[in-house]
Amino acid sequence: MIQPGDRKRLEWKLSPVFNKGTIMTTTNEIADKIASEHSLTKVQSKSIVEAVFASITAAAIDGAETSIPGFGKFKIKDTPEREARNPGTGATIKVAAARKLTFQPAKALKEALNK
Repeated sequence: MIQPGDRKRLEWKLSPVFNKGTIMTTTNEIADKIASEHSLTKVQSKSIVEAVFASITAAAIDGAETSIPGFGKFKIKDTPEREARNPGTGATIKVAAARKLTFQPAKALKEALNK
């Protein structure tokens, strides 16, 4: 459970991008919010947002975990080759092995979401 002092720290960590009641779905919206709250141009803030995502992507390609305190961890999960069935024909097919990017939210984020 989040204590009164914890909420203030959580809002500070997640601010200015994630304010209660604000829904952002695109990198442009995130960049616009950062630009308006930190006296940056939209071009500057967009390049910062894209650099963050590029860093997470590069780490994932290398198989590394990216941990963002107070937000969560991006991890790579290897899934082995397996057999499955085609629902239309009932035929057995092989599904190739793959690497998946998973996200594990931090405790503070989970608590904020379930409040």
